[in-house]
Amino acid sequence: MNGNGRPALELRSLSKSFKEKKTGRTLEVLSGLDIEVRPGRLTCIVGPSGCGKTTLLRVMGGLEAPTSGEVFLGGKPVRGPGPDRGMVFQEYALFPWRTVLRNVTFGLALKGIPAREARERAEVYLGTVGLSGCEDLYPRELSGGMKQRVAIARTLAVEPSVLLMDEPFASLDAQTRNGMQEFLVDLWMRTGTTIVFVTHSVDEAVFLGQDIIGLSRRPARIVERLENTLGYPRTRTDPEFTGLRARILEYLVKEMAMERKI
Repeated sequence: MNGNGRPALELRSLSKSFKEKKTGRTLEVLSGLDIEVRPGRLTCIVGPSGCGKTTLLRVMGGLEAPTSGEVFLGGKPVRGPGPDRGMVFQEYALFPWRTVLRNVTFGLALKGIPAREARERAEVYLGTVGLSGCEDLYPRELSGGMKQRVAIARTLAVEPSVLLMDEPFASLDAQTRNGMQEFLVDLWMRTGTTIVFVTHSVDEAVFLGQDIIGLSRRPARIVERLENTLGYPRTRTDPEFTGLRARILEYLVKEMAMERKI
């Protein structure tokens, strides 16, 4: 909760359905979700593949409207996308013809920030993600991890209240992915940004998250709400770490087994 007792982000009785174009049938993806994201916390969302995790994040970001229920940011209803919520996707979505610096200043220019101020702010955030000195490089000259850092810097530069991350490290190799997880924890601890992080990886959720929300198979309902009290930095071989990972895996196995029976 923040100073006035409100969550940073709140979902009340939220459901989302889509109509299939070919069949005309209604496909229920999210069902009656009640979620409170506490300010300054790193919240991870896990669930079976295809359960609607990305749809949930898009609803939080205002990119999709709920079929029923409401989303609130700082106690105010969310009616669409806005600079108060920044989104980082699995794809880097960088402009290949723009330098690192000009990729980061892009969102600032859209907000009408003067060029000099935008450059100064972009340089600060590139320093925050460890990319000072890379301002004049192009995306093709960067590694996958560096590209994702640029995407994060670009999102942070507009100073959102909540950072929404949709499997941002999924396409990276294992070593780079572990390094990016450590980087994100360090960044979060230094900035205090509220983060909602969607992942397929249980290991990643336990390594990153303070709060872990486990979704059911589609239509997604909340099956688990866990508070991860392990301190940072976390060790993946710690008995408490492996115990929490086993608990989450157990629920996921049950959900996938139930889906196969349908």
